[in-house]
Amino acid sequence: MNERPLASLLAVVSLLLTAAMLPVPAADAAPVRAPAAVAAAALPSGMRLAGGARLREVRDVGHRTLDVTIDSVALGGEGRARILLPPGHAGPSERSWPVLYLLHGCCGAPGGWTQWTDYSDVERLTARYGVLVVIPDGGTHGFYSDWWNGGRHGPPAWETFHLTELMGLVRDGLSGGPRRAVAGVSMGGFGALSYAARHRGLFRAAASYSGLTDAVSGAANVLAVLEGYGADPSGLWGDPVQQAGLWREHNPYDQVGGLRDVRLFVSSGDGRPGPLDPPGEPADPLEGWVGPMNARFVEHARAAGVRVTADLYGAGTHDWAYWNREFARSLPLLMTAIGAGPAPA
Repeated sequence: MNERPLASLLAVVSLLLTAAMLPVPAADAAPVRAPAAVAAAALPSGMRLAGGARLREVRDVGHRTLDVTIDSVALGGEGRARILLPPGHAGPSERSWPVLYLLHGCCGAPGGWTQWTDYSDVERLTARYGVLVVIPDGGTHGFYSDWWNGGRHGPPAWETFHLTELMGLVRDGLSGGPRRAVAGVSMGGFGALSYAARHRGLFRAAASYSGLTDAVSGAANVLAVLEGYGADPSGLWGDPVQQAGLWREHNPYDQVGGLRDVRLFVSSGDGRPGPLDPPGEPADPLEGWVGPMNARFVEHARAAGVRVTADLYGAGTHDWAYWNREFARSLPLLMTAIGAGPAPA
């Protein structure tokens, strides 16, 4: 037999065998979809929520990030929230996820539902945990309350928006479970402590960073904020003297007994420029006001049998640089309290 044709035949056979051993692409394998895209597709516009509210819009704004808009009965208009999904979230399912609510502070520009993602490392820090992160709008001066409005009540009812309408969406549309924590900065620190104390069993842990822990002793400043925004100063909780009971009902210092079963983290500075402030930063009278207030609250809470982890760090101003640091320090405590383990791969 001629050796050249035989050699050619052997070469062809060798090529065919090599090709057969190569991995074949899975042409019909489904692409991996980002959690936000999956969740957005599963949340229909017009979805009915608790209290008669409706889901108006869901926007996929990032790999893990959704922005939701709700037609809120409680607010008498539009309510918004930003939601960070845990890696591995695949829309509504039988599995429930722990939930962390993050509350923003007072007196900034409208759009509070983006402050945490704008000014902190929340996206990076929470990506390692299997937890839903819900960041609702609380208004520029809403104080996380259903307003009294001279006894007429009605909008704005921020507490009902957060704890009924939005919480229902998180539960029914995103499989948010009953293991919850809440944390906030400044006015949001007040909201976190007030919500956890007044709604026993709703939150397993709470954290306040430079928060208003005693609104009653700070009533003059609260009223000044409301008046500065053109609101009726007595619309929130009425007059501090005539409606003193309503003020105390919302006040973390007075409701501290409701925190006995809550893992608590409280932090603040004292207003002096600290290590995270730029050179030449002046003293901060706002942090200088809340610093001693937080020290009194921590002592009062411990005397009432509340488990408090406190970081009263001294020098530091009323600024996101410190709040971001304190959030990172407190996050393991919050996640342990709600059983949020490592995020699935």
